[in-house]
Amino acid sequence: MEEMRTFGYLCPECGKPVRAARSVFTLEAAGLEVACGCGKSALTAAYDGKGYRFRVPCGLCGDTHEALCGADQALRQSTALACPKTKQFCCFMGPEGVVEKHLKELEILAEKEKRQEQAPEAFLDSVIMYEVLSELRDIAARPGGISCACGSSRYGMEIRRSAVDLICRDCGAKLRVPAVSDEDLDSLCCHMRLVIPGRGEKT
Repeated sequence: MEEMRTFGYLCPECGKPVRAARSVFTLEAAGLEVACGCGKSALTAAYDGKGYRFRVPCGLCGDTHEALCGADQALRQSTALACPKTKQFCCFMGPEGVVEKHLKELEILAEKEKRQEQAPEAFLDSVIMYEVLSELRDIAARPGGISCACGSSRYGMEIRRSAVDLICRDCGAKLRVPAVSDEDLDSLCCHMRLVIPGRGEKT
């Protein structure tokens, strides 16, 4: 049975999620093109000798971004590519279920961004943000509730429109806590403690 990879993005023209599966053999031989049914956008990738160069239509800012991924990252790992303007993930690759889940979250984020443009507020979802901040306070109040993998327990907090960044004051590592959807809040509530990945580890 051929090993398959699923790729997904949000069309900046019609706003619909676009998802398609390709075999690793096909990707290695011919690269990738995943087009939206509206015919106005397409995710493409081609091997350039070092890795796969992606062109990603961005459903968040409307532009098309370029990104270079190593072959192993593109063909075998669960990977997300970020919009350089919004700093949010706008393209996903990996197992079908993982990509489908992240695309649904991206749809929610894009819809809230659109509403935000029409009626600007401090946060994409104020209710979720306040609940996330409350939960973070509860976690921080526990002994060793928030710490860093480097061994430090000193951290700072930066509140963004759709997330809260916990930043180690000693090594500078960062842990981003999303604050957009009910799923984000439910995920946070499952943690008794939070550990910021140390420098050199994935956030």
